[in-house]
Amino acid sequence: MTRINAKFAALKAENRKAFVAYVMAGDPDFATSLEIVKGLPGAGVDIIELGLPFTDPMADGPTIQLAGQRALDAGQTLQKTLDLARAFRQTDDTTPIVMMGYFNPIYSRGVETFLTDAKAAGIDGLIVVDLPPEEDSELCLPAQAAGLNFIRLATPTTDDKRLPKVLQNTSGFVYYVSITGITGAASAEASDVAPEVARIKAKTDLPVIVGFGIRTPETARSIASVADGAVVGSAIVKQVEEKKPVAEILAYVKGLAEGAHSA
Repeated sequence: MTRINAKFAALKAENRKAFVAYVMAGDPDFATSLEIVKGLPGAGVDIIELGLPFTDPMADGPTIQLAGQRALDAGQTLQKTLDLARAFRQTDDTTPIVMMGYFNPIYSRGVETFLTDAKAAGIDGLIVVDLPPEEDSELCLPAQAAGLNFIRLATPTTDDKRLPKVLQNTSGFVYYVSITGITGAASAEASDVAPEVARIKAKTDLPVIVGFGIRTPETARSIASVADGAVVGSAIVKQVEEKKPVAEILAYVKGLAEGAHSA
């Protein structure tokens, strides 16, 4: 059982929804990024998504793209992202970490080496947005064999014919992208999301977590009320971009978490 599986089992026992927060590793620099990540569990975050900066983040909107660029400019690498996770684990051995990014840096390191290092650093799951199910042998299956969850994204364009393929080797949870397009674009609407979540849950026992377009505690609450939880990324990253103090960023996250948990 991974930390992700354990977390969802605990949330289910408490009849609570999950709040997942995304931050870019190394943004605006390693030390500040680590301080933010270390503060997330205390702000009510159930699962941390740790962005792996990449030069060509095709699924991300301007906010996340700029965060990745800031991190790369500050010297962030795949190794330093693993180092950040390892440093977090020195004081927190329970909060799950999902590394989210693109395949190229992992491929460059070597899949087997990466999986060994990621597991040792305390990474629990992977979201690799540019690897479709047809490429499961590249990373998804080896990751699961190594004891990491491989989390897949479903979108409004994932029709009933495609959905079984998307769910086939997914584990941990399903990440439902609430809007068509890039991160940080339109706002999520619970009325649009509810039937889609129900459609996915009819085909899997995995929790369905909804992300994209959530910026306020009210939206986090409304989205979590029709799913198993909510993810916020761009809105948190925007706080970092605006150079808000870490305490202020964490206070903002706490409000979002309280919104999701009140669903």
